[in-house]
Amino acid sequence: MDAGAKTRKTPSRLDAPAQNRSLERGLEILKAFRPGADVLGNSEIAEKTGIAKATVSRLTQTLVTAGLLVHDPRARAYRLGAAVLSLALAVRMGNPVLQVALPMMRSASDRLRCNVGLATADHDEMVYLDSVRYNRKSALRTVVSGQRVPIELTSLGRAYLAAVSEDQRQAFLQRLQARRPAKFALLEQQIAEAMECVKRNDYCAAAWQLEVVALSTPLIIPGLPVYVVNMSLSTQEPLPKVVERLRGHLLALRASILDAMDQNLAETPLPL
Repeated sequence: MDAGAKTRKTPSRLDAPAQNRSLERGLEILKAFRPGADVLGNSEIAEKTGIAKATVSRLTQTLVTAGLLVHDPRARAYRLGAAVLSLALAVRMGNPVLQVALPMMRSASDRLRCNVGLATADHDEMVYLDSVRYNRKSALRTVVSGQRVPIELTSLGRAYLAAVSEDQRQAFLQRLQARRPAKFALLEQQIAEAMECVKRNDYCAAAWQLEVVALSTPLIIPGLPVYVVNMSLSTQEPLPKVVERLRGHLLALRASILDAMDQNLAETPLPL
């Protein structure tokens, strides 16, 4: 044994972040269920998550017992259970930023005739907490909660990256390079340009879907995760023209949300 080995400290369990691998894997299984993938068998779950099929089989049974999955014997597969829906409702009803922002988002959507959304990150995707979709016929207007979009392609995600720490940003870029090596250089450049735009102007814009232009700005609130609010339009107008029309309204909405959150935090009594 070398001399250095005698003095080298062996990492203990307390030195590392507390983790429960079974819990982590169970959560990854739940996240595999999405619109268009609402019924999944063990083999499909294993393929989507990278978890061994034997482990998936054990965990899906546990999740069924907990009410988070329901087994469909005809399909020999699983669906999300009602308990998941109640968790989602708790998020919608209990999120302090959403409760403050949603009335303002609806007002802005009606006034500006555009879509207005609020999102935050989950791993390498942005998740909409709510999205008020403008439609001239109010009966056809829908609100999309839980929809996921990629961080690297969207103004939502790029505004988020501009607001997080350098360590978080670099960790994401490393994962992105591993996932999309052929397009990494271009995406990294586009992300850097968007981050510079946020630094200069407090917003960035992108048109990652055909004939859809979106502007986003981060919400940085002490003690809370980074949220992002956006405005988008389905239009054939060029991106600069849409930006010119919406950027002032987007930043005004951001300021109103932050002011209201500041007031709420000031009125919240400190714990004894």
